[in-house]
Amino acid sequence: MRAPLEIPSLTTEELEALEKLYRTTKDPRLRTRAQIILLAGEQQLRVSVIAPIVREATQTVRNWLKRWMAEGIEGLKDRPMPGPPPKITQAYKEQVLAAVRRRPRSLDQPYSMWTLQRLADYMAEQTGIRASIETVRQVLKAGEVVLSRPQHKVSSPDPEYLEKKRRSKRRVTV
Repeated sequence: MRAPLEIPSLTTEELEALEKLYRTTKDPRLRTRAQIILLAGEQQLRVSVIAPIVREATQTVRNWLKRWMAEGIEGLKDRPMPGPPPKITQAYKEQVLAAVRRRPRSLDQPYSMWTLQRLADYMAEQTGIRASIETVRQVLKAGEVVLSRPQHKVSSPDPEYLEKKRRSKRRVTV
């Protein structure tokens, strides 16, 4: 059996910071971690009692308590994950939003309306970053931009087509 983990009583500042974190964070994992520290520090509960309350393994509770004692409130936050940095940067997102707010023809593109695929292809040409259409869609959604569906219209080669169309609309309207 392991020796009980001794958690010192929380100071007023620590208690306020943990309660604020617990109430305001949108990250459920961070909320659980704050709850673990509050239960251990404020109510002096043991690890074996805290674990079922927060629905975590006893070793997980023990690890978070140790990290709290070593690093404080910053230790409760997730550490950066290993691996390469994301391909899609904030600058890329801004470029996508700037491009979509302009007409494709003004950017020397051979079409008059953006689609996700066309926008992804254009951005790959401009930045060298090949993003999926789903990624482009998510960037647009985050920027509150919605692409409308392209409407393909066939116009007549007849030079008097527009005048005939206007006349036919006048006749139909009763």
